Amino acid sequence: MKGPERFETERLILRKPVAADAGEVFARYASDSEVTRYMGWPRHFSIEDTKAFLSFSDAEWIRWPAGPYLIESRPDKKLVGSTGFGFETPAKAATGYVLAREEWGKGYATEALAAMVRAAAEIGIRELYALCHPEHLASIRVLEKCGFRLKERLEKFASFPNLHPGQRGDCLYYVRTFPA
Repeated sequence: MKGPERFETERLILRKPVAADAGEVFARYASDSEVTRYMGWPRHFSIEDTKAFLSFSDAEWIRWPAGPYLIESRPDKKLVGSTGFGFETPAKAATGYVLAREEWGKGYATEALAAMVRAAAEIGIRELYALCHPEHLASIRVLEKCGFRLKERLEKFASFPNLHPGQRGDCLYYVRTFPA
C-alpha cells in the first residue's frame, strides 16, 4: 500500500518534497551546523547537496510505499523541517526528524513523529525504528513520548558525520511495533 503524499495534523502539513524545495530546505535547516549536529547525514554545504537529497527522495518514493516528507506549519505554509521513512523491507522502516532551529521547543517534532507512527500503521509497517545519538536528550524525549521503546545501545554502530567525521559512534536503537 502506498503512503499518502500529503497529510495534515493539527498544526502541520507533511508532504512529499519536490525539486523546487531545494533552496528553502538548504536555508532553513540542512546547512545549519547546530541543526545537523546529531544527524546521520552530513550537513549540506551547497545547494547541490540539497538537490542530491531531493533526487534521493524521489527514488525512495518510487521504490517504496513512501519516503521523506517535508514538514510545514499549517497557518503560513512555512517550512519547519523534515521527517519520513527509510525502508529496509515493506514491513520495516526507520524514521527520524529534523527541525529548523527557530522551530525547536514548539512540540513540532512530537506532532510530526506521532503522525509518522499513524502513517506507518496505515501502510503496513510492522516495525518502525529510530537511531538516536545518546547525548541527544531532546530527541530521546520525543521518541519516548511517541511510544518508542529503547531496544538496545549499539556500540560503534552509526556514523555522525557532523560530530566525528569518518568515525562510528554509539547510538540508541528505539523501536515501535504494530500488530499484524
